[in-house]
Amino acid sequence: MNSIESSIKDTKAQELIIDGAGCASCVGKIETALKNVTGVENAQMNFALRTVVVDGEVDSEDLVQAIESIGYNARSAEDTSDDELLDEKEIADQKYYTSLMRQMWIALGLGVPLMIYSIAGGPMTVETTLERGIWLFIGILCAAIMYFAGKHFYVGAWKSFVNHSANMDTLIALGTGTAWIYSMVVVFFPMAVPEMARHVYFEATAMIIGLIDLGLALEVKARGRTSEAIKRLIGLQAKTARVVRDKKEVDIAIEQVLLNDIVRVRPGEKIPVDGLVIEGHTSIDESMLTGEPMPVAKEEEDEVVAGTLNKTGSILFKATRVGKDTALAQIINMVKRAQNSKPPIGRLADAISAYFVPVVMIISIISALVWLNFGPDPALAFAVVSATTVLIIACPCALGLATPMSVMVGVGKAAEAGVLIRNGEALQTASKITAMILDKTGTITEGSPTVTDILVADKSYTEKYILTIASSIESRSEHPLAQAIVDSAIAQEIDPEDISDFQAIAGHGIEAKLEDHHLLFGNQKLMFKKGVFLGEFVSKAQKLADEAKTPMYLAIDNKLAAIIAVSDPIKEDSIEAIKRLQNSGIRVVMLTGDNRATANAVAKKVGIKEVFAEVLPEDKSNKVAELQAQNEIVGMTGDGINDAPALALANVGFAIGTGTDVAIESADITLMRGSLHGLADAIAVSKATLRNIKQNLFGAFIYNVAGVPFAAGLLYPFFGLLLNPVIAGAAMAFSSLTVVSNANRLRLFKPQEH
Repeated sequence: MNSIESSIKDTKAQELIIDGAGCASCVGKIETALKNVTGVENAQMNFALRTVVVDGEVDSEDLVQAIESIGYNARSAEDTSDDELLDEKEIADQKYYTSLMRQMWIALGLGVPLMIYSIAGGPMTVETTLERGIWLFIGILCAAIMYFAGKHFYVGAWKSFVNHSANMDTLIALGTGTAWIYSMVVVFFPMAVPEMARHVYFEATAMIIGLIDLGLALEVKARGRTSEAIKRLIGLQAKTARVVRDKKEVDIAIEQVLLNDIVRVRPGEKIPVDGLVIEGHTSIDESMLTGEPMPVAKEEEDEVVAGTLNKTGSILFKATRVGKDTALAQIINMVKRAQNSKPPIGRLADAISAYFVPVVMIISIISALVWLNFGPDPALAFAVVSATTVLIIACPCALGLATPMSVMVGVGKAAEAGVLIRNGEALQTASKITAMILDKTGTITEGSPTVTDILVADKSYTEKYILTIASSIESRSEHPLAQAIVDSAIAQEIDPEDISDFQAIAGHGIEAKLEDHHLLFGNQKLMFKKGVFLGEFVSKAQKLADEAKTPMYLAIDNKLAAIIAVSDPIKEDSIEAIKRLQNSGIRVVMLTGDNRATANAVAKKVGIKEVFAEVLPEDKSNKVAELQAQNEIVGMTGDGINDAPALALANVGFAIGTGTDVAIESADITLMRGSLHGLADAIAVSKATLRNIKQNLFGAFIYNVAGVPFAAGLLYPFFGLLLNPVIAGAAMAFSSLTVVSNANRLRLFKPQEH
């Protein structure tokens, strides 16, 4: 757990809150404007959250000015806590929702009666002076409704026009504006319009504005649910802490806790900050961070993490990380950044959206011209209806929401399962993994091996002396197998001897000196390389290896002295987790520097058929490349420093969160618990998220693209049907709701069941 915070790269990042972004095409303009600011390395906007994260060394005022220069409003979230930001967002969303619902009722208050009148057969034409007077009054009333219920569309469209761009507001403003202006021309100058075309469309204008306001309101309501994961993570943070000041225990706000403060936590209380236990013992429920249901025992010198729940005992601990440096704060930051990031499929949608609105406007004009020149009477009315319908039905709101909504829910779902996804690209690629390489020690196995056998070859040495020599050599090594030998010596109260001329031979073992004795300790390769005769001990070592133990040879003065066998127990759930991976069609390969016999024995126990054994640390990445050369999409899972190059080279690197900082730093996805079920969960969530994104994009495509030909009048020559602008408005409004609702289905996804 002490490594979690290192999984966040030290990049200067700023978050901005955007106001005025209406659709997917806004995303590209905002990101481009920010990327053009000197010092900005990258900018990614989350259209669903209306926030943008900017990487680079740059002043926030310059960023705000860049956004305002293209017609949007922005403010920095730099000095606002996550809790305050969430509260602000909820208040703003509620206010926006209430405003939209009020505007919807105003617009539909006129639109619905007019629509019912039209459907009932009431004349929507201007033939007499009385009709002109009535429709003039309704037209003025409609204009007032356009102002009070749809002002935001027209203001947004004007800002876009001033900045030489176009967005959703442009399409809505053009569509409703065209219908209203045409209707007013009919009212004021009926003789200038062919008799059959003297039709007014005030009901369409009011209904479209009302329906789109309703769609936006429902979208805001549903959008709020996608922040559930962040809300829960923020909710884990304690509000206060009990610290020892002047030999008294006092309750203070969490923000006032200082580094090295002594903190008291009683049973049932949350751990307020990260720290090191200095007194007492307890069990702590870490499931809210790791997904691991069993409480973890804690005693002196053990680490505790902010947000976890103290179950039984009362403890004192020293604060080692506070504020935004705690593991929980880092996790929240990482989840937020991942939610803001875009997978490649999302960037494609943004690229399409950048051209979508101008293309739709061109199609609308072409449609009108075709109707004017080739359409039946009243051609002018048909031209207005088709042009308006095309503009309204093609608003790319759903296209902009399709990817970020799913990513937000998917990343949050993964975090709930104890899986931290660094970015959208890793989220997408993980769904395509065809081969998974698993490091053995610390990944498949516990990573806490123990000495099981000491076979003495030279009877002049005792087991205690052999263990003394071996532990003296291995006391300088960081390998888990070395630690097992040192721990065994400590348990027997054996003190190490002074070793000189220590030399680690990668992939083989260690060469050293003890007084006048030349020492070799390592694998069979080392013994053969140095010409040490092994005799019958080769078969004895083989027997140990067949029992999934790792035999290590000790030679003194180039003569075999003993074999020490170490066994690293397999994690309880490794077999089941590996089976889950295999059942999902993934080729699972085990990678280890251990000898082939031991590796094969472990592989057989866990059900892995392919093994890369006796692999030197520097060759691990070559094995990744070897599988990639076979056209495999390779995932690599490890926890050690020597796994870092392979993790970096793999298509997706998975680091065990209990492993080393370097491994986590090199990985794309961090598993916060040691179980390989986290790996299977990560891939399951990734697949579900990508499937959801594709469903959303397909839905948005159906609404926004497939609907355009029908709006232009494709059905008329065959069936005499022309799509009503009001139907287009309803389709456009509910397309966003469909996408948001589908993304929210991911919240019900349970990785273990798939």
